[in-house]
Order: sequence, then C-alpha cells, then structure tokens
Amino acid sequence: MRIDIITLFPEFFDAYFEYSILKRAKENGKAEIIIHNLRDHSTNKQKSVDDYQFGGGAGMVMCIQPIDDCISKLKAEREYDEIIYLSPDGETLNQQICNTLSTHKNLIMLCGHYKGIDQRVREHIITKEISIGDYVLTGGEVAAAILSDAVIRLIPGVISDETSALTDSFQDNLLAPPIYTRPSNYKGWEVPEVLLSGNEKLITQWREEEALKRTEEKRPDLFE
Repeated sequence: MRIDIITLFPEFFDAYFEYSILKRAKENGKAEIIIHNLRDHSTNKQKSVDDYQFGGGAGMVMCIQPIDDCISKLKAEREYDEIIYLSPDGETLNQQICNTLSTHKNLIMLCGHYKGIDQRVREHIITKEISIGDYVLTGGEVAAAILSDAVIRLIPGVISDETSALTDSFQDNLLAPPIYTRPSNYKGWEVPEVLLSGNEKLITQWREEEALKRTEEKRPDLFE
C-alpha cells in the first residue's frame, strides 16, 4: 500500500512512522508513506496557501489551487482508490472503514488547517471524508497519523500473527475480552481459572461471554 499525505507541516510526521509496527511495515515493503508539503505547490512568492473567506467571517481558508495541483500531479502518476479529507464533519472512523481501506492499493490523505478548505475541493476532488471524533483539532495531521496507523496494521504480513488484528476490539462490533499474562497470581489477584484449564472450547466460550458483557457495560450503543 502507498499512502500520500498532503500537509502544511511535513515535519510532524518525521518521527511518527519510525517506530514499532509502522516502521517494520515500511522496511518490509508492505507500506510506503510519502509526505508532501502543500506549500511546494503554491504559485506566489510567499508560498502561502490560505486566504480570506468570501462573504467575510473569522478564520482563513486553504485555497483550491495548490491542493488541486498537488493531487492532480499525484493522480497523473498513478491511480488512487480514495482521496481522503480528514474533517470533523466527515464519516466517523470505525474498524469497518479501516478494514475496507486496508484492502486498497493507493490512498491520498489531505490534512486540513485554519478554518478548513475551499468547499470546491470537497465537491470536485475529495472522494471520502473521515472524522476521528466529534471535536476539532488544530490540523488534520494527528487524524491522518491515526488513520494511517489503523489501516497499515491490518495489511496482511504487517503483524506477524495476523489473528491478533482480527481479534481486536470492534472487529465484530464487540469490545475485546479481558486479557492476562504471567504470573497467574499476583498479590492475591488471580487469573480466571478457565484460562489456565487448557480447554480451548471453554476458553473460547468464556471470551465470547466476556466480550458481550464488556460491550454491554462500556459501549451499550455497540451492544444494541
């Protein structure tokens, strides 16, 4: 998978993709992440990419020209499955969206800033809008990093034990059951006996029941 991220602050991503699973995904050729500085596509001397709103109002708006030029250049080089704008009023990110995106080959992610982007970008260039929650961030960089992380880890071969990703929370619209490791008894706090039994059928049943119970308690919206 190739992910092209368009941003005003490319340095934000310098360290993010250089650790753990994401770093290994890049080194193993499973994921290619290219960061593009939107200012490189500005046509004025100041390299500015924003301007005042038509009709007045507080906040600057990211201009259509540099965004269009950058995305057009990328599209001339390869086909993209989705051109994603990270926006607080987009579709709320969930595991099902991540599952779908992980099957794609090429993605573009556009990070907004200031008051947002010219509406014509959203109407004519963007193919999908995604929000990571009902709140507003300073820019879309954090959201793009989160989305990339959630998608890349699902690519076959990125995680050595692929069943680990398939049993994460939300994969079946349930929260994951409790998990334990050694020691089995710590300060009198004991691991449930069924997990030490070696009976796979009983362990699977226990995990299913605990997932249902945890989801009902913590996320009744999912349980319904």
